Amino acid sequence: MTSGKSRVGAPLPDVVASLEAVAHQLTTIYTRAQNSAETRISPSQLHALEIIERHGRINVNGLAAELGAIPSSASRLCDRLQAAGLIARIAGTANRREVLLALTRGGQALLTRISRDRRDLLLEVTRAMTPASREALLTGLREFVDRADEATRDRQHLA
Repeated sequence: MTSGKSRVGAPLPDVVASLEAVAHQLTTIYTRAQNSAETRISPSQLHALEIIERHGRINVNGLAAELGAIPSSASRLCDRLQAAGLIARIAGTANRREVLLALTRGGQALLTRISRDRRDLLLEVTRAMTPASREALLTGLREFVDRADEATRDRQHLA
């Protein structure tokens, strides 16, 4: 769309401004959920834990790539997470020299608590919306995610 308007006529700058406001509110909700956990961790530590959870087990180089960091920085981040009892370093099964990162029970419990708190806060907000607004939001979010996935793929091909 190059006309500056979305299909329903809302000016695109207004849509973008609304998306920025939503992103801000989501960040606030996510930060509140993260801060409600007994164990305090930084956003980068939380991101690392979420990556490790998604993979089950991952080596430091793989984690660094997903974080967009250099391996030595990712390794220091893992040192802090291991010292906090949130991750463990284990020998790889295929290559015993490879060290893999995995969540500990404490790390998994922390992520579970943070996720539950996020969902509770999001439920509180969406429960206050009308059913029609919730349905419209869901429809719009599904399309937004699809378009964002396409845009991300297109930009990866250009890089």
